[in-house]
Amino acid sequence: MQIEPWSNFTKDTKVAMENSLYVALSRQVALSENMTIVANNLANISTPGYRGQNMVFEEYIDDPRGAREPLSLVLDYGQYQNTDEGPLSLTGNPLDVALEGPGFFGVNTPDGIRYTRAGNFTVNENGTLMTPLGYPVAGQGGGEIVIPQEATNISIDYNGVVSTEDGEVGQLQITEFDNEQLLDPQGNSLYVTEEAGRPAENTRVKQGMLEGSNVQGITEMTRMIEVSREYQAIARMVQGEHDRQRSAIQRLLQTRA
Repeated sequence: MQIEPWSNFTKDTKVAMENSLYVALSRQVALSENMTIVANNLANISTPGYRGQNMVFEEYIDDPRGAREPLSLVLDYGQYQNTDEGPLSLTGNPLDVALEGPGFFGVNTPDGIRYTRAGNFTVNENGTLMTPLGYPVAGQGGGEIVIPQEATNISIDYNGVVSTEDGEVGQLQITEFDNEQLLDPQGNSLYVTEEAGRPAENTRVKQGMLEGSNVQGITEMTRMIEVSREYQAIARMVQGEHDRQRSAIQRLLQTRA
């Protein structure tokens, strides 16, 4: 029996065999990315101010090898955040602050201004108000807020004005945005955006409280199970398609023999 090389099969035959694999592969790639997002949500279920992320899919039309009909593939277009406020918990720590409303705290980083909902602040040896990662909390105008080391009574009012027994020492920079989905998560509860924000008008600061993560553990676990099952189902389909192609090639070879 003379065995024909794969290159001798017609273009239409090859395309017909491969199209289903292209579609399945695109879906598997998207599911893999979705699983990463779900796992990250679960890992941050106890992170102050964390907002759950969700995958955005869209149809992507492509013609990978000149098929007669275009392929409808799956594209992981991006992600969006759940903008619901997380639950507030009372801590009693005067340096813990939560935001009630759509605003974000400003944070000064080496890469520029960043934004966060996490208000679990500390002070360094110089009295500068800092995030847990060691970034200075931004005050109005972008400067730092320094609390005198001898201060014994620190208060933060609803507008973010920081005071001690000797008077005001600064005001937290709190910014609101028209479209919160344009805030790009950078990790560690920090966001960056090119959108110009505005001073907060509908946000209030609550001292001695922290906003928790808005991730719902049961919901995310259910999503993880669903994604895993769908990925496995597609893997089985791909294996079945591989077996079908191998069987088809064998029959074609026998026909040409």
